[in-house]
Amino acid sequence: MTADVTELAALTTLGVGGAAAQLVTPATRAELLDAVQSAWSEPEDWLLLGGGSNVVIGDDGFDGTVVRVASHGIERLPGEPPRVREPGAPEHPAGDGARERTVRLRVEAGESWDDVVAHTVEQGWAGIEALSGIPGSAGAAPVQNIGAYGQELASSLTAIEFLDFETGELSRIPAAALGLGYRTSALKRGRLGLVVSLELALFEPAPGQAALSQPIAYAQLADALGVRLGDRIPVREVRSAVLELRASKGMLWNPSDPDSRSAGSFFTNPVVSEHFARGLPSDAPRWPTAPEEPDRVLPLGAEVPSLARPASGEYLVKLSAAWLIERAGVTRGFALPGSRAAISSKHTLAIVNRGGATAAEIVQLASYVQTRVLSQFGVVLHPEPVLVGVHL
Repeated sequence: MTADVTELAALTTLGVGGAAAQLVTPATRAELLDAVQSAWSEPEDWLLLGGGSNVVIGDDGFDGTVVRVASHGIERLPGEPPRVREPGAPEHPAGDGARERTVRLRVEAGESWDDVVAHTVEQGWAGIEALSGIPGSAGAAPVQNIGAYGQELASSLTAIEFLDFETGELSRIPAAALGLGYRTSALKRGRLGLVVSLELALFEPAPGQAALSQPIAYAQLADALGVRLGDRIPVREVRSAVLELRASKGMLWNPSDPDSRSAGSFFTNPVVSEHFARGLPSDAPRWPTAPEEPDRVLPLGAEVPSLARPASGEYLVKLSAAWLIERAGVTRGFALPGSRAAISSKHTLAIVNRGGATAAEIVQLASYVQTRVLSQFGVVLHPEPVLVGVHL
């Protein structure tokens, strides 16, 4: 384990942030547990830092201990019986009765998330291939419930190993108890502690069968692959297409591309009531978030039930933050006068550091975007990165 004092800007993909009073980098699981418990036992503030890809740290740095999680390891756990596809589920190309076997993995928190995806694709395992290219560490993945191109971590995560700040207990928490939602979880909403490792459930083909992806569930990815929604294709092709799409948007780290010096998407897509969404321009993209009712079969002569919506609450609609920002007059490449922070020239949702930007400049631009969207549409955009020492 190493202990240093360094500018935190060097440890984040956005490249902003002052120095930490103390920085420790535990490289093993045992060192990680010791370092975190030691930091918790002191009166000073503490901060856990993974890959630094989803965080904005203030220019004054952090007056406390920063534990940079660097534990590594991917272990295949004892498997489960072959998984028989349920009736109505997408058919395996091998035909009816084809079996997929469940692959159970334990991933240490300090592993690079994209290295994890690359490893699973190399093995021919399906389930997280569309999450290729997402920066950051594996331990941060469940905090955000990372997702992209029609997949979310929640679909493959079975549990986490968690060191609880309040109790000091190390326990296994099933994914169902984590409150996973759109870019959120109980961990993001305030449950303090350390994700020590993840457990994933992926799928491998039966011997002699092709290593195919999960059904393609995102239109842009389907178009890039030249397939239809619901099709299954080799996992390697999905990963390659996703990496190309992310690179085209500056969302794949590349030292020679200034548009990649960001914290990823800076704002989440807002979720509003359907009633509110009806007041927006008709061309505003929107996606219902309530699950569709299953088709019902009625006997001949039976009374047709009311088709009115249930009284349990109004349906919700997800809007496109990128569309709202662009329609509010903030275009790609936009920057405030004299600022070194800008909207990416490739992707409206990303705020980039054009070279030497400060955290104050990043936040100033983000606040400007929020104000424009709020005044134009009455919608509040919420930041996706974790904010440390800065406020919006």
